[in-house]
Amino acid sequence: MSRIRSRAKAFGAVALAALLAVGCSSGSSSGPAAATGTQDSVDAALKAGGEITYWSWTPSAKDQVAAFQKEFPNVKVNYVNAGTNKDEYTKLQNAIKAGSGAPDVAQVEYYALPQFALTDSLADLGQFGFQAFEKDYSASTWAQVKSNNGLYGLPQDSGPMALFYNKEVFDKNAITVPKTWDEYVAAAKKLHAADPSKYITSDTGDPGFALSMIWQAGGHPFTADGRNVKINLADAGSKKWTALWNQLVEGKLLAPVKEWSDDWFRALGDGTVASLVTGAWMPGNFKSSVPGGAGKWAVAPMPTYDGQPVTAENGGSTQSVLKQSKNPALAAAFVRWLNHGNGVKPFIESGGFPATTADLTSPAFVDEAVPYFGGQKVNQVLTQASKDVAKGWTYLPYQTYANSVFTDTVGQAYLNGTSLDAGLAAWQKALVDYGNQQGFTVSAG
Repeated sequence: MSRIRSRAKAFGAVALAALLAVGCSSGSSSGPAAATGTQDSVDAALKAGGEITYWSWTPSAKDQVAAFQKEFPNVKVNYVNAGTNKDEYTKLQNAIKAGSGAPDVAQVEYYALPQFALTDSLADLGQFGFQAFEKDYSASTWAQVKSNNGLYGLPQDSGPMALFYNKEVFDKNAITVPKTWDEYVAAAKKLHAADPSKYITSDTGDPGFALSMIWQAGGHPFTADGRNVKINLADAGSKKWTALWNQLVEGKLLAPVKEWSDDWFRALGDGTVASLVTGAWMPGNFKSSVPGGAGKWAVAPMPTYDGQPVTAENGGSTQSVLKQSKNPALAAAFVRWLNHGNGVKPFIESGGFPATTADLTSPAFVDEAVPYFGGQKVNQVLTQASKDVAKGWTYLPYQTYANSVFTDTVGQAYLNGTSLDAGLAAWQKALVDYGNQQGFTVSAG
């Protein structure tokens, strides 16, 4: 389920600079006025019919498009898989710069949404009355489709984090499922000492994961008001996380295997990697790519620093209407159907983890016994996690660029087994310098 992997890829600095330049010429640093309207124009457009183009890489897209067209035969949806995140975003920015060629609707991950919204590339769905849907989504995902005063999508999925662990490996090595991070580090040391071929987890340097961990630790490293940005990757939450994770990095207690590689999936299957702290979308990946782990893996709440429940989001996407759309009301109708209507069911059936509160509280979903996890009702853990997401998180308005230089900065700490604090400091300097070069007013600390 690559749409929601925390490997937040980015289109390159040159492409991003071009996109921001477009926004600088047309946007306002104070943000848009809140748009309010009714759904009458959306309903009318749906009744009238027409043709729209939809870019997405989600596995459920084809089935959703087919179901939509069956329900609304007077609408033709041209589905295009323009590539996952990085590839699609590059094509989008090229179309935005050219002034033509963008789809009517595009899948956009939450971390990338502020950047496209800031450049005035997306339609504010508030004009169609979609602000009325706020109560129908988890609070954390609703917050991520808003930017300044605008609403730029409806949440499709969510990734509240939990602990996925190999019960067979834990039991064999007498490891109790950790409730705190201190217990997790102790488990990492115990497991590797008992069997040097086994590791508590893997992490070779992933910006999405690092930020989610800082989020859970209470960090707020990024704040933005239009083009005024403040970055502090040495705030209390960031320091809390590095104090924890440095023990694993510097202690060489992380499996030296690249996430999402074939070797990584094999490591999950044979017990080399004994746990993962990741988003609620992970079960689909286990079922499809780690068949040897069936019956061995289980799910528990994400460890915390003090034992009190709190988690963060890791991954997730929305569908946005591009301002280039010649029929934005019909495009908005499609987005409404995808994420607030009958399109949600095929998304869940394809393995997606919903953002809709109706599904997150449905007994059929919450109490489903999942055979892969030995019949455990894993959604009981995951839906509770969606309620425990820490509030107040924001991404940079140029987060895609930020993620693209993570390997060159923080990634060196992982490579060399050195302190993450120095890596975060290098990342911060790169982000401050770049933001100021692109016309933002960026301060540090």
